[in-house]
Amino acid sequence: MGNWRNGMATMTVLEQGDAQEDVGAGGVPVEVAASYRARTRGLLGRDGIDGALMITPCNSVHTFRMRFAIDVAYLDKEFRVVDVVTMKPGRLGMIRPRARHVLEAEAGAMAGWGLRPGVRVALRP
Repeated sequence: MGNWRNGMATMTVLEQGDAQEDVGAGGVPVEVAASYRARTRGLLGRDGIDGALMITPCNSVHTFRMRFAIDVAYLDKEFRVVDVVTMKPGRLGMIRPRARHVLEAEAGAMAGWGLRPGVRVALRP
């Protein structure tokens, strides 16, 4: 998956051995933010999100002017989770040099989906 466009996708969580894990009916809805404007806006001005937001390319985020706490999953170029952190509003996240994409969701959602370091995700339009 090379060039990304803004739009919607569905995420499926894959185990380390690439055996699919059930994350709900049809997977998790993901909004893709690939343009400069969409990446800059992110989740700012929202009161919540159903599913997740993928920002690409990206290796660091902040939560300044955010209205709610978020889970952040940093993904490498093969969509393997490098790190997962929960960030409160008004924080600046550390840069993850290996990360190429970032998934953002409401705090607590990623644990329910089984996202943790080492797990791979698959995205399909």
